[in-house]
Amino acid sequence: MPRDYYEVLGVPRTASEADIKKAYRKLARQHHPDRNPGDKQAEMRFKEVQEAYDLLHDKSKREQYDRFGFAGPGGSQGPFRAGGGAAPGGFEFQGVNPEDLESILGGFGGAGGFGELFGRARGRGRAPRPPENVEAEVAIPFLTAALGGSVSLNVDGRTIEVRVPVGVEEGKKLRMAGQGPNGGDLLVRLTVEPHPYFRREGHNVILEVPVSLSEAVLGAKVDVPTLDGTHLTVKVPPGTSSGARLRLRGKGIRDGDQYIEIKIVVPKTHDERSRELIEEFARLHPQNPRQNLRWS
Repeated sequence: MPRDYYEVLGVPRTASEADIKKAYRKLARQHHPDRNPGDKQAEMRFKEVQEAYDLLHDKSKREQYDRFGFAGPGGSQGPFRAGGGAAPGGFEFQGVNPEDLESILGGFGGAGGFGELFGRARGRGRAPRPPENVEAEVAIPFLTAALGGSVSLNVDGRTIEVRVPVGVEEGKKLRMAGQGPNGGDLLVRLTVEPHPYFRREGHNVILEVPVSLSEAVLGAKVDVPTLDGTHLTVKVPPGTSSGARLRLRGKGIRDGDQYIEIKIVVPKTHDERSRELIEEFARLHPQNPRQNLRWS
């Protein structure tokens, strides 16, 4: 005799329809052939779970099963056996003509009861579709990927809220259990939209900040934005070169930092006096920035 269907799904006999469905989805995902290629034991377990759910989620069939178990209303285990998969609920007939049984028990249980079961059992019914996993792609804002949040996704006319964890990276897949077709999972692949001025390096965030030639030479204080929307005043040391980075500790993603990348903007000199001052500065501070380069 096959195992008790409640035992198969791991639920008590008093389980609600929601509890039965929840248990089925969990076990079906766990033992699905797609997740266990070549595993015969998992395949058999999947069929057993499917069979148990096919019967227990049908109110009429569940009532008959609760009253008579595998024996059926006649009290004998001969006419029935579970696990064949030929008819809804996994029942097959052995050694007894279904028409004879129907003439004796026809109409038992009312519409949708054994009369319906016998009628459908004459032919090989189509097996229920197993749960399918499907993949969808959604673009999320840069700040949502960095700070976390949620985005809405429309699937088959349903609106699903996708919770985005803090610091999620480009190409990450999020699994939405039971949100795919026929109880399968929905795999959501995330693409991250670029930000107007922030860019990401791992958990660190880079912000390019233009400074004037005089600010780079003499030093300056500049206001810069951060990920959380606040602004901070950053001190640019005198003599800062273009490309230098200043760190704002803990202002990146998760435990990362924010870096201020300096970009020196050189003015176009037009008047003679400005040119003379620059030439004088060059004489006072001679330098060859390419002196130590390997190709110089």
